[in-house]
Amino acid sequence: MNRKGKVTALILSAAMSLFAMTGCGGSQTTQSSPKEAEGANVQNVQIRVGSLKGPTSIGLMKLMKDAQEGTTVNSYTFTMETAADALLPMIIQGELDIALVPANVAGILYNKTQGGISVIDINTLGVLYMVSADTSFASMKDLKGKTVYLTGKGTTPDYALHYILEQNGISEEEITLEYKSEAAEVAAVLANEPESIGLLPQPFVTAACAQNESLQVVFDLTEEWRAVQGTEGSELVTGVTIVRNEFLQENEAAVKEFLKEHQESAQYANDHVEETAQLAAEKGIIEKAAVAAKAIPECNITYIDKEKMKTALSGYLSVLMEQNPESIGGTLPGDDFYYGAF
Repeated sequence: MNRKGKVTALILSAAMSLFAMTGCGGSQTTQSSPKEAEGANVQNVQIRVGSLKGPTSIGLMKLMKDAQEGTTVNSYTFTMETAADALLPMIIQGELDIALVPANVAGILYNKTQGGISVIDINTLGVLYMVSADTSFASMKDLKGKTVYLTGKGTTPDYALHYILEQNGISEEEITLEYKSEAAEVAAVLANEPESIGLLPQPFVTAACAQNESLQVVFDLTEEWRAVQGTEGSELVTGVTIVRNEFLQENEAAVKEFLKEHQESAQYANDHVEETAQLAAEKGIIEKAAVAAKAIPECNITYIDKEKMKTALSGYLSVLMEQNPESIGGTLPGDDFYYGAF
């Protein structure tokens, strides 16, 4: 299998399928007003934030609500899209200040803008799980000779899976990877053949298991990544938050305030699942709040910054670089890519 071709366009579109939810069409833009300034040092900056309708945006739900109610220091315009094709030109052309994007896309943007963006936090770790009614697997090594159904040939999830398989001593000749065009097709295979093995992102995992109670998660790719990387290694990173450096240089205090609010919002998503699920349903990220409530705890919503961010992300990008340099824009980002890491 040749995985070294130039597939940047495919990566930019297919990688986003991890984040887009079925039935979420078009874009949403909401504006907010800031709370009254409480002191001379409080800034009031308009921040334009872009994100995708999926797990990476769920960690923003509380911040969006607070902004709408006028309880944030800065004022915000939030734009949610279903695909990166709409977000990327907005970042490059300076129409967004901050954006939540897949980790590899951050690397692509860094290279495309010649270092014009920085990553300021990791907002989502791995959302990929292997699902099957066959629960006899003791380790990844037991996948030898099996067929795994998945989406996104030549995308970052595909590269991550190949890396984990290789680290577990499974060559391409010892496993069959059957690619489907979308996650719904993989779910359909599992519905008809429960003993088969599917690699799915959340919330498709939750939906598939809800439709067929015999299905279970047999492998969490985030945990499998950690197993081969070790305790001091990188993480399987899904989404990161980036900022345009021009905006950062002019409004660093406002960006720091955003980071504080983002951290609080991500923590709220994990601590108040039911409330966050309702907000996600209202925003059209996941159609039903009940499904969202089941999916959110498995979406690995997080907030990681500074040195830990650099360790987690740089190692992940290095693995992608080894698999296909084009998947991160051709070269590894420099140290200046990691805001606050030094």
